[in-house]
Formats: sequence, structure tokens, C-alpha cells
Amino acid sequence: MDDFEFRLLNEFQHAFPLHSQPFRTIAGRLGVDVAAVLGAYARLGARGALSRIGAVFGPNRVGASTLAAMRVPEERLHEVARRVSARPEVNHNYEREHEWNLWFVATAQDAAALAAALGAVERECGLPVMALPLIEDYHIDLGFDLRDGRARVRGARNGGGGPRVLTGAQRALVAALQRGLPLVARPYAELGARAGMTEAEVVALIERWAADGTIKRFGVVVRHHELGYGANAMVVWDVPDEEVTAVGHRVAGADAVTLCYRRPRRLPEWRYNLFCMIHGRDRAQVAGEIEALRARCGLERYPYAVLFSRRRFKQRGARYVTGMAESWIPSTAPS
Repeated sequence: MDDFEFRLLNEFQHAFPLHSQPFRTIAGRLGVDVAAVLGAYARLGARGALSRIGAVFGPNRVGASTLAAMRVPEERLHEVARRVSARPEVNHNYEREHEWNLWFVATAQDAAALAAALGAVERECGLPVMALPLIEDYHIDLGFDLRDGRARVRGARNGGGGPRVLTGAQRALVAALQRGLPLVARPYAELGARAGMTEAEVVALIERWAADGTIKRFGVVVRHHELGYGANAMVVWDVPDEEVTAVGHRVAGADAVTLCYRRPRRLPEWRYNLFCMIHGRDRAQVAGEIEALRARCGLERYPYAVLFSRRRFKQRGARYVTGMAESWIPSTAPS
């Protein structure tokens, strides 16, 4: 990857231009023409380095989502992973090093649809699903600095609250945004054409959602593994409930932590309530970061487990709205 491509990925994860011709603005900043920007983003998508350009929605703001896990016998892992990945509600699906070895994220338009999807997984696979919905977020998807693998932004926790009630046009816009901006000169105008909105209305709504936390981040979404970050671990702690919020904020403030949140225990099967993610170039780097984190944040007294990722079965953006036209947008990366 040359310096031009690096800058396209690294510098526009935040504050992506929100006006009629965003790629022309990027071209001006980098001293190239707009065709070079569009062509480079298309190539990065085809190589898998770029997931999409667009919205990372706040948890449970325009739908319902949960992290879920299954204990799968080794001889059935590929079969069960294939069945789970085939579900349209599933956007991430990983094998991790643990007794609970298959971990996935499922998203749906509401809680009832999400419960139905998890029930379908249980029936199709003949195995129980442990659902671990978000209780409190401390640091979620605020970007990833490709120079050192650190989180791009600290302390930028915008908004909160429950799910939005969307109008028909807003649902159509979410459906269009799910796969990212189309790589055309005026992408917001094309989004508006599919949502029954003007270009100005699309831009204004994205700005409003970004301000109130409905959208956590709007910009380039990268794929870590394809960019050289070959190791990641989900680290989980058993923290007393009266301490977990304060501890969670301490953990979230560490440079190595890319995600941090509270989820419920599921006793007796699952004792942990504080989760974080750490990415690195290799396993040794991640292991070192975990030990440093434990010392720096005073975590030595809390029981914990480290779940390194073994295999990625599926990774794509969440689908909050189904049954509405979205296939018109060319995907920037294979899903």
C-alpha cells in the first residue's frame, strides 16, 4: 500500500466530508483528481482493505443487536459456522480460543426479530445460543490508527438513549447506508434518490444522527486483518457490579483498547461482565498489551479470560433494515 492509499484509509475515518461532492474535497486535500480517489477506494475495497465508507450506528439506536456465543464440538465447527454465517442478521462470526468457541454479532430491525433469528440458529444447529446484549458502552468503534493500531479517538462518547422510531424515508436511508456510500461523484444525492429524500435532507439527517449518537462514526471503515493486524483478542473480566462502570472507563482509556463495553453474566455458564478488544500485528504483541493493561488499570485482582481469535468466518457491516432495496449500491468489499 502506497502513501496515497494509506492516507485515504487513515485520514478519513472521521470527519468524512458531508456535502455534495465529498470525494472531490478529499482529492483537493491530497492534491490529486477525483478519479484517482474513487479508483483507489474501489481498489482498496476489492483487495479487502476497505470494508465500506459510511455510518457506524450506535448500539441499539436504529435496531437491536447482540453479541452471542455457542459451544460447538470441534468436528461440527465448520458446519455450524456456515449455518450461522448464512443468517442475514449475522455480520461478524469468529472462532475464538475458549470452551465457548463460536462468537457472532447479530443485528435486526427490533428485539422481536433479533430473538427470532437467535431461535432459528438454535433450531438449525441443535445447540444453545448464549446472548450477551450490550448494557453499557465505554468505547465502541471510534476508529483505528493504522500507524500503530491504537484507537483513533479517546473520550468521544456521543449520545445515548434507546432505539429511534424511524420514518419510512429514514428506514430507506438506513437500508441504503448499510453497505456504504456509492463510489460516485455525488453519493448523497444517490442515497437520497433511493430514500425519497433530497441530497440536502440526507446530509442534514446524517449530521443530526452523528451529533446525537445515533451514528457513532461516519467515515472510512477498515478491515484490520487485511492491513497487517493479524492478531486480536477479546479479553473479559469478572468485575463486581458496583465497580464495573469505573473500571470500564479506565480500561477504555488505554491506548491499546479498541472496544470496551459491559455485557451481562450468564451464570453458571458465563461469569464475565466487562469486555474489551485488543488488536495487534501478532499474538505476542497482543499478549504484551494485555499484561500492560492489567498492571496499568489495576486489574490484577479480577478474574479474567483471554479469547484469541482463531478464524474469521464472516465480517461485514450490520444490516438493520431488510426487505428494502439496497443492492443498487456497489459494495466496496467482499462480504
